[in-house]
Amino acid sequence: MIAAINGLCLGGGLELAMACDIRIAAENAKFGQPEVNLGIMPGAGGTQRLPRLVGPGMAKLLCFTGDIIDAKEAERIGLVERVVPLEKLEEETMKIAKTLASKSPLTLRLIKRAINMAMNTPLDAGLRFESHALGICFASEDKAEGMRAFLEKRKPEFRGR
Repeated sequence: MIAAINGLCLGGGLELAMACDIRIAAENAKFGQPEVNLGIMPGAGGTQRLPRLVGPGMAKLLCFTGDIIDAKEAERIGLVERVVPLEKLEEETMKIAKTLASKSPLTLRLIKRAINMAMNTPLDAGLRFESHALGICFASEDKAEGMRAFLEKRKPEFRGR
């Protein structure tokens, strides 16, 4: 999932954006977990996803203070992957979506699972899964199609098998 973020991305909105795989922000976007200002705390994944994206110290700073940061700072700390002018937000998001749509769905699922595992498992377990996933890719119809397309100098037509 790709989040295209424009304007305020606070509290639950930020938690929703953090649940996405990729976050693209317009230059005017603002980010924060201001729940502390209301006497509550992030409750939809903010205390769990934010430290994984920006590190525990920065996550504590944002959650403890309730500070709001701009898009460039969000990009600098790793909260978003890219910042673009507002008028380019939809275009850039769709460009990434189209790129992903041209890839093997099977391979993308396995990559996503492997990366997500890297955040929650010991290195040796992650490496075992990666090796297993690579074997699945090598045995797939998509791999055969990708190789044929490369040799025939054409775009592959992946089917997710």
